[in-house]
Amino acid sequence: MDEPVAGLWDERAQGVLRLPSGRLIRGRGLRRPLDPAAPVPSYAVYLLGSQPPQVPWEFRWLPWPDFRLPKDHVEARAVLVEVWERAAGERVEVACGGGRGRTGTALACLAVLDGVPAGEAVAFVRAGYDRHAVETPWQRRYVRRFG
Repeated sequence: MDEPVAGLWDERAQGVLRLPSGRLIRGRGLRRPLDPAAPVPSYAVYLLGSQPPQVPWEFRWLPWPDFRLPKDHVEARAVLVEVWERAAGERVEVACGGGRGRTGTALACLAVLDGVPAGEAVAFVRAGYDRHAVETPWQRRYVRRFG
């Protein structure tokens, strides 16, 4: 893909991960300010231990404490399935405080939904998004069991 499809992310942009199906999802850390020139998502999921601040786009909060796992695994799966579905035609982002542990774990789960074998999903995200993504042993185990 040379030029981004209207309404989707530019896969060359920072934090954008291309899944095998071609879906593009942006991961980022909320502690780093968003570049004012960067496109905004049409939908976002914030993986935080407390309610995120309001933003001018549609978003959902998935309670997920730092360095841990989502508080509700059933809700997390439903939210990630929605992210995966919406990414087929929308600019969707997932984000946590630092953009590595929780965000990387969510991106790896999205890769599993997209057909990446669960045992390879962490490596896939580390290669395509951030080499430090998915920070803890229990986050890696969560991805393996997500499939």
